[in-house]
This record gives sequence, structure tokens and C-alpha cells, in this order.
Amino acid sequence: MIREFAAGVRTLFRGFGVWRTRPGLMALGLVPAIIALVLLAAVLVPLILSMPSLASWLTPFADGWVEPWRGVLRTAVGLVVVAAALALASSVFSALTLTIGDPFYQRIWHAVEKDLGDPPPADGGSFWTTVGEGLRLVVLGILIALLVLLIGLVPGVGGVLGAVSGVVLTGRLLARELTGRAFDARDLSPAARAALFSGSRARVLGFGVATQLCFLIPGGAVAVMPAAVAGSTMLARDMQARTPLAAAQSTARAAVPHDRTPGIA
Repeated sequence: MIREFAAGVRTLFRGFGVWRTRPGLMALGLVPAIIALVLLAAVLVPLILSMPSLASWLTPFADGWVEPWRGVLRTAVGLVVVAAALALASSVFSALTLTIGDPFYQRIWHAVEKDLGDPPPADGGSFWTTVGEGLRLVVLGILIALLVLLIGLVPGVGGVLGAVSGVVLTGRLLARELTGRAFDARDLSPAARAALFSGSRARVLGFGVATQLCFLIPGGAVAVMPAAVAGSTMLARDMQARTPLAAAQSTARAAVPHDRTPGIA
């Protein structure tokens, strides 16, 4: 499991390697990430700056507590709120970036597929497919943020558990979302995708956690997004190689003519 987790982390760094072969294309992928980051910063920075007041508002029952217990409680509450906000922000950032930058990331994905050989005949999904997946990502991000808040209420260890849970759950969600383009192009069924993720849980988690941790570094989200798109394409290939059944289904569907007009074979 540890070896597979490490392989997922390395896959993200393989994505950074695309800068050597496609520097211009990868640089274009920074533009939508910068736009999304500016929009999110306008919300997150005021939230973080107002955290002491917000923590006090959330814990009025602690007004009469003596120090240091009042400060410890409110610091823990503030950390949990920040962890939940960051978990949600990662999902919103990814959804915004992938939607705004769909033409750029489509080109990055296709370039990596060509470099790896035997690219799928279809594209990675339409713009509206990306919008729908982005909305789903935001909804799931909200649910993860609420779960992080609930975990944070556990006495004593809630702050640490909430932060760790936020990174793990959001990382897994990011990995699933980023690999969606490669699987859409191969017309994989939900059952085949479930088989792929089931056969590579630790690897997917390693890739997702590494991506999420990079997102938490100031400016890291912008720098890592093009590499994450490239790396997720490689991850999807690795997952299919490890699960022959899903790969066989992909090959079979690729052989079927895409013209769905009735009466045409």
C-alpha cells in the first residue's frame, strides 16, 4: 500500500515533467488557475483575517472561561473552520479552473495522450460536461467541508483529525475529478470506472493527497494545476493497465463507430 501511495505521488511529479516537452502549452494552463485563485482569494483572505472574531462568535459559552482554556478552544475552533474552508476552496478552485480553462486543459490532456501513444479517438468531453462535473465537484466539496466541521467537534483531537480528513477526502475527490476527462474520452461505464478506482485505491489517494497538499502552499494551486492535469492523464493510463477488464471495455467501445444515427451500423 505504501509503495502504491508513493507511486501516486510520483505520478504528479511525472506531470511536472511535461514542462520540459510542452512548456508553451503548460504555461497557458496557468492563466485560468490565476483567474480562479484571484476570485477565491477575495473570499478566503477576509475569512482568515476575521477568524478570531468568528471563533469568538461561535463559542459564546466560553466567554467566562479562564485562560489558557478559552484561547485553546477558540484556536481549535478557528483551525477547524479554516480546514473546512480550505477543503471547500480546493473543490471550488478545481471546478472554476477546469471550467474556465477547459480549452487549455483539453489541449494539455490531448498532448499527453499523444505523447504516451495510442490516444483515444474521442475528445475529453464537451464544455457543458465540464460545467456539470464542476458543479458536482462543488457540491461534494460542500459535503466534505461539513464533514470536516463535524469531525472537528471531537474533543481533544478534533482539530488534527479534521485537518487530516480534509486533505485525504479532498485529495481523493480531486483525483477522481481530474481523471474524468481521460475516462470520458474512452466512454467507460460507471462500473468500469468503479473497477479502476477499486484496483488502484492507494495510488489514486497518493496522487490526490500530493495534489491537495500542493494546493495548500501559497501560490501552489496555480503552479500545480497544469501538472495535475498532465499527471492525471498518466494516472488514468496506469489505472487501466492495472485493471485489464476496464481496459478491454475501453478498447471495445473505441472500435464501435461513433455515428449513432438509426439504421447505420
